[in-house]
Amino acid sequence: MALNILGLCVVIALYLAILLLGIWAAWTNRRKGKGNKSEVIMVANRDIGFLLGSFTVTATWVGGGYINGTSEAVYAPGLGLIWTQAPWCLAIGVTLVGFFIAEKMRNASYVTMLDPLQNKLGRHMGALLFLPALCGDIFWAASILSALGGTLSVILNIDVKISVIFSSCVSILYTLVGGLYAVAYTDVVQLLCMFGGLWLCIPFAMTHPAVTEITLTSHMNGNETGWLGELDPKLGWEWFDFAVTLVGGAVPWQVYYQRVLACKDARTAKLLSVVSAAGFLVLTIPPVIIGAIAASTDWNATDYEFADGPAANNESSLVLPLVLQYLTPTPVAIIGLAAVSSAVMSSTDSITLSSASMFSHNVYKKVIRPHASDRETVWVIRIGIIVIGAAACALALAATSVYGLFVLCVDVAFVVLSPQMVCVLYFDINTYGALPAFFVGFLLRIGGGEPAFNFDPIIPYPGGKTFPFRTFSMLMSLGTLLSLSYLAKFLFEKKYIPAKYDIFQCKLASGGRTRFTNEKDEKKSSINNGGQELLEVEKLKSEEGDELLI
Repeated sequence: MALNILGLCVVIALYLAILLLGIWAAWTNRRKGKGNKSEVIMVANRDIGFLLGSFTVTATWVGGGYINGTSEAVYAPGLGLIWTQAPWCLAIGVTLVGFFIAEKMRNASYVTMLDPLQNKLGRHMGALLFLPALCGDIFWAASILSALGGTLSVILNIDVKISVIFSSCVSILYTLVGGLYAVAYTDVVQLLCMFGGLWLCIPFAMTHPAVTEITLTSHMNGNETGWLGELDPKLGWEWFDFAVTLVGGAVPWQVYYQRVLACKDARTAKLLSVVSAAGFLVLTIPPVIIGAIAASTDWNATDYEFADGPAANNESSLVLPLVLQYLTPTPVAIIGLAAVSSAVMSSTDSITLSSASMFSHNVYKKVIRPHASDRETVWVIRIGIIVIGAAACALALAATSVYGLFVLCVDVAFVVLSPQMVCVLYFDINTYGALPAFFVGFLLRIGGGEPAFNFDPIIPYPGGKTFPFRTFSMLMSLGTLLSLSYLAKFLFEKKYIPAKYDIFQCKLASGGRTRFTNEKDEKKSSINNGGQELLEVEKLKSEEGDELLI
């Protein structure tokens, strides 16, 4: 199969247009910054409105792994639509976060999601919590770059390595130039390309002679399961465990909070969360239909080279590009390819920027060099974007089970980070509970094993894989966090343990950390606490008397 020159030209033109748009967005908004340039890069001067915010949140979550993975799950034998839980679970999770967390975070004018954790638990504990967040981001970016490489290799007959490297370089370049402004504006175009491109492909694929009407293949046919799938009652707890993990796993992701914290006000942050959740569900429809079409196709009646279809040849992960390649005309397939490429770009740029922001703000500036200048911080962000983007690119090229790695990191983020993110805003926790909870949750989750890597369980949970060990691990982490936090507080306040043994400097013997009422008091207390970095907090636009709980 020869190189598809037309398709390659279309992809290059799309990437060039996105790059120019990102540069234009950065140039147009270059004078909007007030104060620190690093904060302008990370939260766009808190100038993101409702419409732009809704587009960029939706585009960030709905990446190449999302749409390719949805089609794969609907098509794959033994799964089907009933096991395709990510879309609706993600929508529920983001909606809940919008109502109960986003508004609090935006009212507090934090810069990253680690700020409330670091302010209450200490700089070093916040830096430790950065590690699972970083791993999740890198593996997520690698999984979607891997999805793009597979798509380009099928449709353009281009080397996977070239496509992954080229895509990574483009996304890194305009993210470097414009920060969140460039990412947000390009997300709008990428989202429209993705949605329109996939819908254009569906009528052609559905009317292909090798495709049976999908309404006739939705349920069981003889010994085969239809694309709706079925739920064995014996696997009910496993289905529940995955659902809870996906809903709770929507909580600790900086790519989401970066947009929430960049909103003009807290009300906008909450509203765009709800609207973007609805957008996830709408954008799920095309890949679900494509997965159903693949399950309804007689692949032996197409030009597909392997007998019995992709599933029989371990190519279920490529089912979306295979449908575009073999069931649609070449020009339509190229448009669909552009849609997948847009989805990948819209997530990759956001992920690299979010991780670089957390490292520069919460690790470099608060732990490594507390007195770093704003210019130095900006350069750390830029270097971080390059390093993280390169790491994701390298992993996408080297790993064969990137999606499995991402799933594992989502699990770990759910177990380790979600309880701490929720509790830091609603309960009086401290480092004496947070640190043990981190290790308890991590060890219990890893002990459950991971089938994607043939990693057998080392903890004999009752019922084997049907036991909801992910949810159990999260609940144990949550219980450890709350119980030990309140126990430590009680022991120090009642002076059963002298204040001099407060090794984490939580000041529990004197009533805990300070409850600040305004930025001035917060900065004054920070100075008095022995060189703590001044919190970069803009003036609160709340009504007089509202308190900022740090």
